[in-house]
Amino acid sequence: MKDTFKHKGMRQQLVSIVKAKGIQDEKVLEAIGKIPRHLFMDSGFLDHAYQDKAFPIAADQTISQPYTVAFQTELLNVTSGDKILEIGTGSGYQTAVLCLLGAKVYSIERQQELFKKTSKFLPKLGYRAKKLIFGDGYKGLPGEAPFDSIIVTAGAPFVPKPLLSQLKEDGGRLVIPVGDDVQVMTLFIRKGPKEFEKHELGEFRFVPLLEDRN
Repeated sequence: MKDTFKHKGMRQQLVSIVKAKGIQDEKVLEAIGKIPRHLFMDSGFLDHAYQDKAFPIAADQTISQPYTVAFQTELLNVTSGDKILEIGTGSGYQTAVLCLLGAKVYSIERQQELFKKTSKFLPKLGYRAKKLIFGDGYKGLPGEAPFDSIIVTAGAPFVPKPLLSQLKEDGGRLVIPVGDDVQVMTLFIRKGPKEFEKHELGEFRFVPLLEDRN
């Protein structure tokens, strides 16, 4: 659990790369510069921790590319105190970014192995989500709705209706990669009970969001 000057220096280089690719939100860049990403990865990949790439973690999942994390986070337009639902806790890196931005994070993970690991690991690093839940992300978390924002960190073949319905009605945001092999990053902004504004923002590659499989 060491975070050295060398790591800090490598993080600053990573921030420069992510910024050069178009990320402008200073708070998001600051979070990428602060969070020790190498601690979220298996030791075999430590040399790669501050490259702008996705890497394998447990349960055939990946830790997302830092640029992708920054891109999705920027789209959420996070304000301190926002109530955010994350679908796919994974390594917990995205969760940590949201916690650093002051969000109240509710995160769902459907891989038991990852859920157990991340639930223990995140608090050790000082990132405290409101709730980490083991379950099916397609259903969202109706008991805690409405949310200011919902972020999906896996590729979804379609947009789950429960997620749209759990956004707050005046400006709730859903950021979700939609598609099978290649996903289109999609932002929905809720404008009323049945009214949504949709924006498509380029292609990304994610591991698939699996339904009802535990």
